[in-house]
Amino acid sequence: MLQDFKKHINASFSFLKGKRLLVACSGGLDSVVLTYLLKHSDFDLALAHCNFSLRASESDSDEDFVVTLADKLSIPVFTETFQTKQFAKDHKVSIQMAARQLRYDWFSQLLKSTHYEYVVTAHHADDALETFLINLSRGSGLRGLTGIPEINENIIRPLLPFSKAQILAYAKKENLYWREDSSNAASEYLRNALRLHVIPFLKETNSSILDALQKTQRNLRDSESLIQDYMSLVYNLVITENFDGYSIHLQKLLELPNTEALLYELLSPFGFTDFTALSALLTAQSGKQIFSETHRILKDRDVLLLTEVIKDVEELSVTIPKKTSKITTPIPLHFEIVDNRVLSNDATIFVDYDKLQFPLTLRKWKEGDSFQPFGMQGKKKLSKFFKDEKVSLVAKEKMYVLCSGNEILWVVGMRMDDAYKVTPQTQKILKITKAV
Repeated sequence: MLQDFKKHINASFSFLKGKRLLVACSGGLDSVVLTYLLKHSDFDLALAHCNFSLRASESDSDEDFVVTLADKLSIPVFTETFQTKQFAKDHKVSIQMAARQLRYDWFSQLLKSTHYEYVVTAHHADDALETFLINLSRGSGLRGLTGIPEINENIIRPLLPFSKAQILAYAKKENLYWREDSSNAASEYLRNALRLHVIPFLKETNSSILDALQKTQRNLRDSESLIQDYMSLVYNLVITENFDGYSIHLQKLLELPNTEALLYELLSPFGFTDFTALSALLTAQSGKQIFSETHRILKDRDVLLLTEVIKDVEELSVTIPKKTSKITTPIPLHFEIVDNRVLSNDATIFVDYDKLQFPLTLRKWKEGDSFQPFGMQGKKKLSKFFKDEKVSLVAKEKMYVLCSGNEILWVVGMRMDDAYKVTPQTQKILKITKAV
């Protein structure tokens, strides 16, 4: 196996020559074999071990084993202990998802804080089959069936062409020692159930199933590549980027065949994987929205607005005393006494200073707000004003108003109130500018 491994490294990972590698080592069979294969291939290694605190003394014994292994091979070792159950509870995720996030976040930090350049993991052909079956059982799209990537930025997986049987045979031949994770025998986890019961049956039925899977996934990756080329064309046709996200133009999208599938492909990279919910947006009323962990899609008339979810942002309201020259939050405004009024625009207004009631207040608009738009007679609800001006739902959420007392002086960036305009009787002019 060592010679086959070296050939695979030379063919697929020649860029690793001379690089310093962190081996993700649990102490189990796969990662121990990976460590020895890389060591015997003359790589500059260190081990990185995660203690997830899930199996009491067993977890600590795993850590001790990895530290001893590193000492035996005369290579550095990094260890980290995590309170995985508490993290899962705090973040409302499964234990498996918590461990995965903690592991890869720590690997990323290690790469930044050390001179090592890549993390190498021990995923192999049997893992690829397990992942394929898991994603298949969950109704995954094509992307979920293409397999575990051999290279994912700075994560390298050089054992993917090799089976568990090959890895075990090598370990026995070399008289290697490793740790057995007792939780691997627990069938309540889907992956373990597949490993213990389904995959052995499949191998018994078809002894070349791992080779067949690799061939299938190569074909699927080729198909996905074609789809991505097509999606680049669709993206340019139906999506407009703006300052706060993306607009998907539904009429243009609906003119294309396989509309629902196209929408799924456009949005799944942002964490949207519920095909049914995405399809329903096509005929939903304005205001309908759905969320992923990182983004939101909002139906606004004939467009879908895709924006990033900003968590834990306070609704700021600030007071602005006399003689203030500028503020920077929640939005930047500049204040200046000037001698003459010039043409106003969306970002600059001129107001009668003596009509103002200080301190001024800057706040988010709210339902029920009204003002008298400059140049118009009578009051108008802001909600109606925004509708008439065709302000998107996303833009409305970010709209601030500048108030004098209880009256709106300016819908910032749009229109000032007519009551504060400069007239021939004005003695003092205040220029207010929304900075870019």
